[in-house]
Amino acid sequence: MEIWINPACSKCRSAISLLDAEGAQYTVRRYLEDVPAEDEIREVLGRLGLEPWDITRTQEAAAKELGLKDWPRDAGARDRWIAALAAHPKLIQRPIITADDGTAVVARTEDAVRDALSR
Repeated sequence: MEIWINPACSKCRSAISLLDAEGAQYTVRRYLEDVPAEDEIREVLGRLGLEPWDITRTQEAAAKELGLKDWPRDAGARDRWIAALAAHPKLIQRPIITADDGTAVVARTEDAVRDALSR
């Protein structure tokens, strides 16, 4: 199990605390420092069953500068969104846990973290 975190994020810290409390074995990826490549983002999106716009933090300054709210949300624009996430990793929603069974969850709630633990 791997968790993508921003240590400054309270949701990330909460998820780590719960993983520790449950004795989970996991690795931490500080995705702002160890930026995922476009292919990694595609893989995680597949594991999540989501599209790139579903995991984009649209209120971030970079999102506003890029004008993301006006970008199309369709198959033709998918690669453009993924490229933006790779170029601006702060736009990636957090934390994301990739579970050992090949799935993943956006672990912003205790229930989501527990869901990842159960997989």
